Amino acid sequence: MKKYAVIVAAGSGQRMNSKIPKQFIQIKGKPVLWYTIQAFLYAFPDIEIILVLPEEYQANAFKLLHIPFNPRIHVTNGGATRFHSVQNGLRLIQEHGVVFIHDGVRCLVSNELINRCYNQALKSGSAIPAVTANDSIRIQDGNTSRSINRNNVKIIQTPQTFLTEILLPAFEQDYDTSFTDEASVVEAAGKKVHLVEGEYSNIKITQPVDLLIIEKMFEEMELEA
Repeated sequence: MKKYAVIVAAGSGQRMNSKIPKQFIQIKGKPVLWYTIQAFLYAFPDIEIILVLPEEYQANAFKLLHIPFNPRIHVTNGGATRFHSVQNGLRLIQEHGVVFIHDGVRCLVSNELINRCYNQALKSGSAIPAVTANDSIRIQDGNTSRSINRNNVKIIQTPQTFLTEILLPAFEQDYDTSFTDEASVVEAAGKKVHLVEGEYSNIKITQPVDLLIIEKMFEEMELEA
């Protein structure tokens, strides 16, 4: 079956206090996004990669990412929101298959997680990786709050994975502010989504401290190799 990975890397990374978007910050001599791309190329030798990038970085994307031109890697514009960025990426899909939507700055996504999502999507039509919250959770309502069972609270990750016949029609909807991820878009189109076990190491780089954690994890991986 045809496989696509829409890697969303269109953000400016303002919270990182960096002169360049966080997806292009280097770890051990390679941009963050390089590691993300390699994870999917390693998982499936026949996968098509669709990179969604800021317009000003597209012309030099392959050079910036330290990769040779590859006909299986396509580049397109980011949009005003994540919804619109993903929508732009999906417009390049022409065949029936499985689509992974992944954050470009989740560079430690494992081969096991990618394959787990793929197999679940084949079985159920969708696969949304999630991990259980470790912290105590309270819901605030005005001036009061109440504790809830943290085992019932799931932290959602990517790659959110779908069959094309479920995902593509869902993104024909008009944008709504409730669309925080692809699962919420698919649910709004009347389809159920199915969770799979995520990975606590599948960190999304958002703040400078996340980059330090990622660098440390890379060091530990090298020591174990």
